[in-house]
Amino acid sequence: QVQLVEFGGGLVQTGGSLRLSCTVSGRTITGYGVNWFRQPPGKEREVVAAISGNGDATGYADSVKGRFTISRDDGVNTVYLQMNNLKPEDTAKYYCNVKFQRTYWGQGTQVTVSS
Repeated sequence: QVQLVEFGGGLVQTGGSLRLSCTVSGRTITGYGVNWFRQPPGKEREVVAAISGNGDATGYADSVKGRFTISRDDGVNTVYLQMNNLKPEDTAKYYCNVKFQRTYWGQGTQVTVSS
C-alpha cells in the first residue's frame, strides 16, 4: 500500500544543479522523519540528508553540507533534495526512505555528474 517514488535524477555537468523529489502514497508523512540515501557505483549506501517529522530540524553528511538542502511539503506528501554545485563524486543512485511501522524505500533515481 505504501509506495515511495523518486524523480529528478539525470546527467549534469560539474557545478550544475538538480532537484530530487520523493512522493509518498498510501500514508501521510506528517509527523515522520524522511531521509535521503545514495549509493555510488561499487560502494556502500550512505545517508546524505535527513529531515525531522515536523520539518524543524535537518542534518547532512559532511560531504554535501552547504551544497544540498532537504525540505518537505506535507500538503503533497513530498520531500525534496536540492543539490547545487554538483561534483563527480556525487554520482550515485539516490533513494528516499521513511520509517512507519517498518522502513520503506523508493526505487531510486540515478544522478550522474560529468567532469
